[in-house]
Amino acid sequence: MIQLVSAHVVNETIFDVIILVSDGVKSLSLLEDKYAEVRLAVENFSKICCSLDEGNDWLIPAEKIPAKRLIYSSTGSIHGDFDDVRKYIKAGIAAGKGLVKCERFLMTGARSPLLITLPTERFPAAQICSAIGFLHSLYTPLLNREKIENFVEKADLIGILELKTKCQKIENFIPYGSLDDFLQGIQSSFNLCRDIGDGDPQRMSPSRVVEYILNEFKDSSIKINIVENKDEILKNYPLMAAVSRSANNIEEHRARLIWLEYIGEGEITETLFIVGKGVTIDTGGANLKVGTSMYGMSRDKYGSAVLAGFFRALDILKPTGIKVVGCMCMCRNSIGSNSFTTDEIITARSGKTIQITNTDAEGRLAMADALAEMKELALKARNPHLMTIATLTGHVVLSYGHCSAAMDNGPARAVNYAEQLKQTGDVFGQPVEVSRLFSEDFSFHSSDVQTAQLKQSDIGPSVQTLRGHQGPAAFLICASGLSECGLDSAHPIKYTHLDIGHVMGAYPQCSLPSPLLTLIAHHILPKTKFQEWEVKIIS
Repeated sequence: MIQLVSAHVVNETIFDVIILVSDGVKSLSLLEDKYAEVRLAVENFSKICCSLDEGNDWLIPAEKIPAKRLIYSSTGSIHGDFDDVRKYIKAGIAAGKGLVKCERFLMTGARSPLLITLPTERFPAAQICSAIGFLHSLYTPLLNREKIENFVEKADLIGILELKTKCQKIENFIPYGSLDDFLQGIQSSFNLCRDIGDGDPQRMSPSRVVEYILNEFKDSSIKINIVENKDEILKNYPLMAAVSRSANNIEEHRARLIWLEYIGEGEITETLFIVGKGVTIDTGGANLKVGTSMYGMSRDKYGSAVLAGFFRALDILKPTGIKVVGCMCMCRNSIGSNSFTTDEIITARSGKTIQITNTDAEGRLAMADALAEMKELALKARNPHLMTIATLTGHVVLSYGHCSAAMDNGPARAVNYAEQLKQTGDVFGQPVEVSRLFSEDFSFHSSDVQTAQLKQSDIGPSVQTLRGHQGPAAFLICASGLSECGLDSAHPIKYTHLDIGHVMGAYPQCSLPSPLLTLIAHHILPKTKFQEWEVKIIS
């Protein structure tokens, strides 16, 4: 992993290229006089390049700076009604690609960049988002790291210049001297998420995800328990066992449940229970994905990948007063002579009988039994909140595109959880839209046959189903038994379903883990040494 260090001046000789991210040349006036050489280099170049601020990256000579060169990456306008902080992520990505091109084609030895992001009052997290984009471009996929003999990262060292500003909102948001430590933890969290989420179906088969997790969390504060016995899975997780049935004859493809637990120091005031969908490849099963529709379905494990990244952040940032229990539901939706099929009736862990209607709606089955177990644990926990994270439907992609969708049950809605998560996502450039559940979403899943209480889904794909991403959340509530833990029950339990669709980006491009940063900012930062950060920004 690339080392990050805090820097306070631009003339340190350890840095061989300056990376400057800004919304425009005019904003360079924010730079203090001690950075005058940087400002003058860009201003002089702008006199001969009229498109400097149109959202591109430029390699600029800077003879008066020890590094001798500067990569300038512009966000373009940030003042329009619909501009948002993601422009800084994109500018950071462009700057990172510029660094790689500088190293590859100019052979200039640009191995230790210094990243400078001009702060803006409108987007207090601009420096964080710019750095995340920059680091994204420097990530090397796990397969390449493993195959390349004597592998070296795309950079040896990255300096993060922390600019002091007269803007009190920014000063309250990012305590001086803290940014590099925080970003180091985020980089590690993101890399782990990408390794799993972007891994191909064989390198990240269920058994090999287990190996990877055990190795990554060795000697950590995270407690791990693996459930892999077929009979145990059939008994305790019968819906997941059905999904895995056709994969059971290949050892590395068999289902595994990876349970993770983190307990922070001090009195526990919050307990999170998170289930992640981990389908390593989705063929559709007997309802086979045909044509090109199976392409990229190795990313169907990204819910579990986000969960694993969240636990890496817990281990590094070590929040206090919180307990987190996670379950990565790793399985493969294969097709074969022993595939589960439509019309089967399966009794879930909760005791609910489920009518199978579409084997290509396997994600909700893979998670429902683990969610039921989480519900059982939550009844004894302090201030519990249950969550599911999944690349569950194409409907959410059509509805919200680049945004995740958050759906609260009654108790979670009563504390305005999804709305608050949406605000955090807006601050950190990983937007979350709020979808509401209605009674129709629940009645839709009443079974059409006398032998079952619930039907799994519509017989067609979610993109052809009314309320096609809200219905699965209602199904999970019913199938897990959480329908008995609403506001009118003796034991109300908060539950939120996150359908993350394709928010990590289009396959096969390297993914940008989302909503991982949003979850870290919302649940971890307020309970760490960074707790003074104003993570719930303010209009």
